[in-house]
Parts: sequence; C-alpha cells; structure tokens
Amino acid sequence: MVKKPAETIEHNETVEDGTDAVVTSSTSSEPIEIDLNKPPIREAIEVGKAALAEGKTKADAARAIFALIKHEPKEVIVAAFVEGATLTSKGALTYWYNVRRKAAKDAAASAKN
Repeated sequence: MVKKPAETIEHNETVEDGTDAVVTSSTSSEPIEIDLNKPPIREAIEVGKAALAEGKTKADAARAIFALIKHEPKEVIVAAFVEGATLTSKGALTYWYNVRRKAAKDAAASAKN
C-alpha cells in the first residue's frame, strides 16, 4: 500500500474596509494590505471598467488590467480584477491564473521569433 502525503489546505479571507484597502490573510503568511488607490492600480481598474462599458467581456477587461499591473503581486491583481472587471474573488483568481499563463506563452513565443 502506498501512502500519500497529507494535503495542506490554506484558507484565505478578504476583508474590505471603508478605505478601498483590502486586507488578505492566509494560514501561511501575515495579513497583506492592498492599496487600490495607487495611481497605476487605479488607472488599471478604470481601464477595466471602460472595457466593460464598451461592451467587451470580463476576460478582455482582465487582460487589459493585467497588462498594466502585471508586475504587482497576485493579491493586488486579483483585487483589481474584482473591482475593475466585476469578478468574484474566486473568479478573479481563476482569471489571474489564465491571463498570467497566456501572457507567459505569448512572451515565450515572441522570444522564439
């Protein structure tokens, strides 16, 4: 009989207070405060909202947001997706994985050429 190692499950909580800062905590790290009022992040959120207003999809909005703040930590990008692309927290995380993977593929393809 082969024993599998126990899986570690992390629980994340996102709390919004009245300051537009999002505090995220998990079992593996200290709480992280996310300031969505930084100019580059605020601009990315507005670009996402504008894309939705033009009739584009949430995926289009998420890609536009990611292009502007891809250097930010995952938690910041996910919070920006929630606000700028009107996604749920779980949906925003899924979009982050997908958009990041596609950006990496595109970068690898352009590096080959």
